[in-house]
Order: sequence, then structure tokens, then C-alpha cells
Amino acid sequence: MNDAQASQKHSLTLFAFFAMTASMVMTVYEYPTFATSGFHLVFFLLLGGILWFLPVALCAAEMATVDGWQEGGIFDWVGNTLGEKFGFAAIFFQWFQITVGFVTMIYFILGCISYIFNWDALNNVPLIKFIGVLVIFWALTFSQLGGTKNTAKIAKAGFIFGILIPAIILFGLSITYLLQGNPVNVKIGAQYFIPDFSKVNTLVVFVSFILAYMGVEASASHVNELQDAKKNYPLAMITLVILAILLNTIGGLTVAAVVPQSQLSLSSGVVETFEALVLHFMPHGTWIVKIIAILLALGVMGEVSAWVVGPSKSMYAAAQQGILPKQLTKTNEHNVPINLVFVQGVVVTIWAAVLTFGGGGNNVSFLTAISLTVVIYLVGYLLFFIGYFALILKKTDLKRAYHVPGGKPFKLVIAACGLLTSIFALVISFVPPAQLTGKSAHEYLTILIISFIITVLIPFVIYQFTSKKRDVKTIN
Repeated sequence: MNDAQASQKHSLTLFAFFAMTASMVMTVYEYPTFATSGFHLVFFLLLGGILWFLPVALCAAEMATVDGWQEGGIFDWVGNTLGEKFGFAAIFFQWFQITVGFVTMIYFILGCISYIFNWDALNNVPLIKFIGVLVIFWALTFSQLGGTKNTAKIAKAGFIFGILIPAIILFGLSITYLLQGNPVNVKIGAQYFIPDFSKVNTLVVFVSFILAYMGVEASASHVNELQDAKKNYPLAMITLVILAILLNTIGGLTVAAVVPQSQLSLSSGVVETFEALVLHFMPHGTWIVKIIAILLALGVMGEVSAWVVGPSKSMYAAAQQGILPKQLTKTNEHNVPINLVFVQGVVVTIWAAVLTFGGGGNNVSFLTAISLTVVIYLVGYLLFFIGYFALILKKTDLKRAYHVPGGKPFKLVIAACGLLTSIFALVISFVPPAQLTGKSAHEYLTILIISFIITVLIPFVIYQFTSKKRDVKTIN
């Protein structure tokens, strides 16, 4: 172990690790998406939380504490259960989806900045928007080259000031608003709890709630730096599941209650909600809304920061195995795989150009790109759950610090729930969004299916090529 690795080992407290993981999963800006479902959102969040989020968190907690599996995250978990080829595919899918996710997250940050400074061009002029994405992304990327201590600091600040405080303010304002007897824009009652599943669009909406929980396993590449990981990793996962379901439910209902469906914007709905509530109580309180917008932007910056190194470190584990070029194994004095991080930055820059200049706001290419990230990530989760089945059925002798409670029967039930929900979400993801009809829907499906097939094949082609090179070296 070198000095950099030794100094980083066990450097993360429970709260720092929890904040990093929460920053990857929990975001206030998703509340408007939930709000579009009205009171049904409670049903969807509970269903997705119990049938998918909880299984992912529990299975990840067990796999992350298997002796020797702590370094590479999902690459190690799937690689050691299904084989190295599938392990590389799983981490490739996790890494690929976030390269697009960075752009969409930064779009929200730009929206907040645009509101703060009344700078509409930042949202509406493609060139200025593109430059804004690059400035924010590369600034946050460079901030992560100092190692996990920087990631933890930004993540903690982002979680406290960008998620927790805005959520508390939002809940406080909304409760006061409701107690005053003001009009509510959402129908609440038992008859509005369970949605009508005979409608295809209802099923499509469910996918967005699964997306809200994605990423809980991505922080596992830092588990070897967590203090008392045997106890604290499972504790962080369970706490996150409970808090995420609770905050998402209350936050989504608040937005649905305050902002009419007809006026709700998915990209800026949170700021609109704060604006409606604050100005209701303080007609001249625009400056307060701008402060809240700063906090919201900080929260998403924490999310971007947490994602910059996580998947890259797992890809680094793959590079160490010779699956990726040797040049990508280079790390700096803080043990950050700098070449991989820069390659990631180049890919994100390309995506930013494609989505900003070619994708626009709501056209086919943009929606296809977002849907592609969803279906690719879901394939990674299929491998994850199949790998967990292999662990509990074939590798029972492996020592791990944490077991999903309930014994093997309950473990099988938990994993089956996660796997079947992932399959359902994957299939329903290919249903065109409601805003696309006719020719647009056909183009969407064609591009998505072809892109999906090509993208799924990429890691296997890379592995096949590099494995032959490794075989030749071995023979020589």
C-alpha cells in the first residue's frame, strides 16, 4: 500500500459517506417530476422504494462487505460472480449513463443561475448554455483531483445546504400554507392513491420513480475508505432508503399542492414552488427565492462531484486488470485515476455539444439520449441482481461482514423483487413518451433500439479485443 492509499484508508466518517451516497441519489429538483402524478406519487414512491430501491441497497450492502470485493464496486461484485467480462459490462453501463446524466444535472444548475441573475440567455442561447455546462463541469472535475477528502467536503455541503435545508424550508412553508386554508392543487384521498394501470402512460410514469432511486450502489467504490465499513455501510444504505422515500414523498406532494399541473415546469418547478410559497408570505421576497436557488444549485453541484470519481474508480479497477489501455491506470498523488477522469470529461463534453446544439429542449434526439441512459443502466442492474443470485446460491462460503436478514429464502425474495422490477422498467422504457406521436414516436423507437443494441455490445467488443491481447502477452 502506498502513502496515498494509506492516508485515504478509513478516512470517511459515516456522515461523510452517507452524504456522498445521498448526493448521488437524492435531489430536490426531481420533485416536479413526482408531482405530475398527483397523489399517485405516494403509491409509486413506496412501490419503487420497497420493490426496487430497498433490494438494491440491501444486496449492495452484502456484496460490498464481501472480503476482497471492496475496491471495484459493481465491477468486483458482478465480475466475481458472473465472470470478468460481465463485471466490465456492468461498470461500463454505470459509467456510460452518468456521462449523459452530468449534462442534464448541469442544465438544472444553469437554470438556477439564470434565475438568480435574470440571465435568460444562459438557458435559451445554445452557445452560452454549452459554455456554461463546460465551465461548471470542468471546474467540478478539477476540484475532485484532490481526492476523496474534496469529494466528501463538497458532498457534505451539497447534502446539508442543497438538499436538507431547502427540503426543511419547503416543508415549513407548505405546512404553514396549508394551515392557513389556502387552495390545494392536488386531490388527496384513498381513491386517488392507486393509479389506473390499464393505461400504458401510467406504466411509463413508474419508470421515472425508479430513476429517482438509481445510483445508490455507485459509492461502493469508496467503501474501503469508510470507517468501520462492516457496520457503517449497511447502516448508511438503510438510512438512505428511509430518508429518500420520506423526503421524496413530502417534497413531491408539496410541489403538487402548490403549483397547478398546467403551470408546472419539470426543469424549474422547484424554484417555481419556492417562488409561489415565499411570495405568498412575503410579496417582496424575491431575494429569498434567489438564495434558495443558490442552495439548490449547490446541492446538484454536490451530486455532480460525487459522481465524477465514483464510476471512474471502478473503471480504474477494470483498467488494472488489463481490460482497458494501461495509460488509464495512471493515478495522481491522491490516488485519483486522472486519465480516466479526463477521458470521462471528453465524453461529457461531446454529449454536452450533442444535447445542447442537436438535442434542444424536448425533441427526439434529446429524449432518446435520456431514455438510452435509462435502459443501459437498467441492464447493469440486471447483471447486478443476477450476480447477487450467484453469490447466495453458489458462493455461500465467501466471508462477508453483512448479510441481508431473513436467511436464504428472504434473500431470494428480495433479489427476485429487484430483478423483476428492473426487467419491467426496462421493457416499459421502450414505450415512447406521451409528447411523441406518429413519425416522431417511430424515429424515437428506431434510434433508441439501434443505439441500445450498439451500446450494449460495446463493452463486450472491448473485452473480446483486450482479452486476445492479454492472451498473446501470456503466451509470449
